[in-house]
Amino acid sequence: MARAFLGSTPASSPLIALRLSSFTPSFITNQRRRSLRPTTAAVVAMTELSSEKHIQPHPSLEVIGGSYDRFLPAFKDLDLPYNPFPVIGSNRHLETIFASFFRTCPNVKLRRECLRAADNGTVALDWVAGDDLRLPLDSPVLILLPGLTGGSQDSYVRHMLVRARDRGWRVVVFNSRGCGNSPVTTPQFYSASFLGDMREVVAHVTQKYPKANVYAVGWSLGGNILVNYLGQDSLSCPLSGAVSLCNPFDLIVADEDFRKGFNNVYDKALARSLRKIFNKHADLFNDMPGEFNIPLAANATTVRDYDDALTRVSFGFNSVDEYYSKSSSSKFIKDVKIPLLCIQAANDPIAPDRGIPREDIKQNPNCLLIVTPKGGHLGWVAGPRAPLGAPWTDPFVIDFLVYLENHTSKASASSIGLTAAEVMT
Repeated sequence: MARAFLGSTPASSPLIALRLSSFTPSFITNQRRRSLRPTTAAVVAMTELSSEKHIQPHPSLEVIGGSYDRFLPAFKDLDLPYNPFPVIGSNRHLETIFASFFRTCPNVKLRRECLRAADNGTVALDWVAGDDLRLPLDSPVLILLPGLTGGSQDSYVRHMLVRARDRGWRVVVFNSRGCGNSPVTTPQFYSASFLGDMREVVAHVTQKYPKANVYAVGWSLGGNILVNYLGQDSLSCPLSGAVSLCNPFDLIVADEDFRKGFNNVYDKALARSLRKIFNKHADLFNDMPGEFNIPLAANATTVRDYDDALTRVSFGFNSVDEYYSKSSSSKFIKDVKIPLLCIQAANDPIAPDRGIPREDIKQNPNCLLIVTPKGGHLGWVAGPRAPLGAPWTDPFVIDFLVYLENHTSKASASSIGLTAAEVMT
């Protein structure tokens, strides 16, 4: 089990470099025990059951999944067209780069908690400062997983954090080893398939707030890690729901596209970020046995080179292609047993549309997929807050999570035989 110790709070700063950075019995039985007294929001929602209505998604959106009928009522605005912001949204690369460099980054004061994992590695959890004083213990908790080399400083993470906080949710950002200025205490970072840190973070959060339902949102590589966790730990996962955005899903396909045309720009930018993290902690790897290629890792110009030199060796893969194949979350989404919303952009240059496991999502009664016609990678410069504000996806993510929380509370109240009147007393 992880051990917690305090650390410094990372500085709030705008994003300065491109990052990849994403009521049925089974639903009820996946919920952990919580307070018999639901929140006010849940009580209000209990009176609104009869007002739920299905909408028809706008033709500009692809909406499919085994949970289509079950979760469609969560969304108020899916009947509206997806309208990308003029000019910026007309090109997937322009949209990706614009969002990375120019999207506003909300200023939020964070409190850092560091977890020492079983192998003595360290991850950093950034909580919203003051939440312990203002929020009740049964407030829902949201864990955010940024993309590759991303952290709590990233704009897309901050926008989601603020939106959830404003709804009365407790939010924590999970910074992987070395990311978000988190300390590195062992010669191992993280990977697309390593779930040890994820398990420890979830266990820590659920034990810290045993009366609360816990949810997670992951972007890009963070989305891939999240779906891998949901599928591989499906029988023991204590989360009440999750959202995956810009998930590459099939890392072999993503790697093929990553090395084509303009995508080389992202490849080099991400390799540069990986090198920066590695070189800051390179001394830890000086006497490591095995096939590590330290000079290549220190000077890698592509993500593939970095993964071949360091990542696949650290996690026991014989080749980088084996690492990508066995780390693809497309293999495990069929096993997900909690509510999962996936949002993708059809023109994503880094998470290719052809890698989306549509058939498995259609067959899984817990999954719903929304694909927008445009959006780039971590872009989605559309909606009322475009071009500088929150991504188009944020309201839909929150609608989904709030819907799950409300219905979880109703299911809990129903399971102990309470009427709405009894709950309110």
